[in-house]
Amino acid sequence: MLTYYKIVGQKLEQCSKDEGVLLVCVAPQNGEMQELSDTYHITEHDIRSCLDVNELGRLAHEEEYSLIILKRPKNYSTLDNLLFKIDSLGVFLVPGKMIIVMAEPHPLLEGKHFAKVRNLNDVLTKIFLGTVNHFLGHLNGIQMVSDDLQDKVSSSVSNKYLIQMFSLEKSLVYYLNAINSNARVLEKLKMNAPKLGFAEEEMDMLEDIIIDNQQCQKQTEIYLNILTGLMDARGSIVGNNLNVLIKRLTLINIIFMPLAVLAGIGGMSEYTMMTERWGIGWKMGYTLFLIGAVVIGLLTYRIVRMYLGRADKE
Repeated sequence: MLTYYKIVGQKLEQCSKDEGVLLVCVAPQNGEMQELSDTYHITEHDIRSCLDVNELGRLAHEEEYSLIILKRPKNYSTLDNLLFKIDSLGVFLVPGKMIIVMAEPHPLLEGKHFAKVRNLNDVLTKIFLGTVNHFLGHLNGIQMVSDDLQDKVSSSVSNKYLIQMFSLEKSLVYYLNAINSNARVLEKLKMNAPKLGFAEEEMDMLEDIIIDNQQCQKQTEIYLNILTGLMDARGSIVGNNLNVLIKRLTLINIIFMPLAVLAGIGGMSEYTMMTERWGIGWKMGYTLFLIGAVVIGLLTYRIVRMYLGRADKE
């Protein structure tokens, strides 16, 4: 899908093809790729590179255009099961025009950053700024989900929440690689800014974005180190919870083992025959039997608890 924009009153507005200075191309088909190639002399290989999620961020200069590929967070889906993925975005700079190519629809040109747009270089810097803020927003979300999972892991005996934490850790690795890739693109863009016609004010804006990206990179590294450092401890918590559960089941089993033996003896007909020899009827005999079973069960419980308490102290 091709959408054209023009700058009117320092704002972006949709317009016709002839008036447009900014073209946004979402998931281009073969016919649209051919149109871009014929009109702006862009190679199909470079267009497909913008749609490849595994493509590294880069800045390249060709005879007819300059290509910038940056990495950004992919739109999250509940089907991803807490795995935050990375997507690619391509920006082609041709004389007097800018072409943005992306694989999925994204509100790229919306928000407070685009409330005031003076020229195409301004659009480019604000795309980078929006990408950095998008990463920061996802990092805050990952941190909140991680804290919630930490509370659930503390009382869980299954691997469900632990696997979700592994997904978050994997997401942070993806994010760190993407942010580092964008950092290299920003440095190259800064070096080539005079060639691309950046004004002094736009250079200052680019410097601020580089600093923001560095802070985003540091924050990602901190979150990743914390999550990685606590994974072993949280895995041990799950194992300890399972051990406590098995310990309780073993305690119950020990208590009922002698009672099961007594119940087997009490169910035999010889039991009442033995009590009648002593002048005790079957009603009184079974009553004494039940009282004895309860006493033995309580004594077994006390002995086992006393033993486990000593073991815990040691």
